[in-house]
Amino acid sequence: MNFDRQQLFGSWYRSEVDGNGATQTEFAQLSADGRYEFSFSVHDQSGELLEQSLEEGDWGLVGDIHFTIAKIELVDNEQYATDLTHADNYHAYKVISLTDQNFKYQHIVSNEVFILKRVIDKIAHC
Repeated sequence: MNFDRQQLFGSWYRSEVDGNGATQTEFAQLSADGRYEFSFSVHDQSGELLEQSLEEGDWGLVGDIHFTIAKIELVDNEQYATDLTHADNYHAYKVISLTDQNFKYQHIVSNEVFILKRVIDKIAHC
């Protein structure tokens, strides 16, 4: 099955609670030029920020395969270039479904399923 790459352009969001009650949140910005920026955060049950990181790199969509290549990480306000020889900086996913509002995909190796929801960029038009 082929999916339309343009449907992924823009801002996406997902949030889930892990087994310890911590909330893991991801914001994703996918640009038309193939660049991405992911922001990850973890908050405890009381809402206190436990962990936060930012990742930048390249992304693509070919048929039903979505892939990312991490190139930069920002941890504790320190920017690091990723080691592009390290396999953990490359990920491939099988797209399960893609609409204008939802993006569901599965990691090729771990089989973990992710569901992103589109972030509305403009709430009102003035």
